[in-house]
Amino acid sequence: MDAKYTVNQLARLAGVSRRTLHHYDAIGLLSPAAVGENGYRYYDQDSALLLQQILFYRQMGLGLAQIKALLQRSDFDLLAALEGHKAELGRQVERLEALAHTVEQTIRHLKGEIEMSTKDFYTGFDEEQQKRYAEEASQRWGEEIVAESSRRWNAKTPAEKNALLAENNQITQAITDAMDLGPDHPTVQQWIERWHQSINTNFYPCSLEIFEALGHGYVSDARFTATYEKIRPGMAAFMEQAMVIYVSRQRG
Repeated sequence: MDAKYTVNQLARLAGVSRRTLHHYDAIGLLSPAAVGENGYRYYDQDSALLLQQILFYRQMGLGLAQIKALLQRSDFDLLAALEGHKAELGRQVERLEALAHTVEQTIRHLKGEIEMSTKDFYTGFDEEQQKRYAEEASQRWGEEIVAESSRRWNAKTPAEKNALLAENNQITQAITDAMDLGPDHPTVQQWIERWHQSINTNFYPCSLEIFEALGHGYVSDARFTATYEKIRPGMAAFMEQAMVIYVSRQRG
C-alpha cells in the first residue's frame, strides 16, 4: 500500500466516526486493505476513494444496500462515476443559480425597482419546467407514454430517483469517454443498449421506433442538443448516430 491509514486517521480525514467505518466493514461495503499483526485495520488510497464514493451517494440520499449494489457492479467505473457526480453537481449549480436569480428579481420587484409577471415568480422551479416538457412530450409521443413515465417516476422514493440519476450519469459519461471509438463500436453500442434498457425499465415502454425518434430528437430539438453539447462538442450528433445503428442492428 502506498499510504496507510488507521481507522482513527481515515475517520478524521473523512469526517465520519470510527463506528461508521466498522459498520461499513461489517456489511461488506468498505473493508480495510490490510489487517496488521496487531489486529489494527489499515486503509489505503483506494479505500479512501471508495469511501468518498460512499459519502457522495449518501449525500444524494441512497441507502447503504443500494450503494453496495451500485459499487459492486461489474461495470462500475470510478472515473465515470466521478464525472457523473461532477455533471450532476453542475446541474444543481445551474438550478440554484436560476433560483437565486428569481429570488433577487423578486426582492427588487417587492422594492418597486422592477416589474415581474406572475409567471416570472416561478422561473427555475423544476416542477414548472417538467410540466412544460410533459405538455410537449404529450404532443409528440402521446399522453399515455408521458403519463406512464410520470407514474413510474413519482412512484420512486427520493433515494431511488438519485440512484437512477447516478446510473444515467454513468451511462452518459461512459458514452462520452468512448466517442473516439466511433458510434458503431461494441463498447458504445453496449452503453446505448443500457440507455435503452434504462428508459424501458424506469420511464416508459420504449419501442425501437420511439428510441430511434428520441435519437433524432437529440439533434432536432435545440434544448437536447445544447444539453449534450455542454458535455462534449459533437455528442448530440454522435448519440443520434449510435442510437440509429443500435436500432438497425436490433431489427436485424
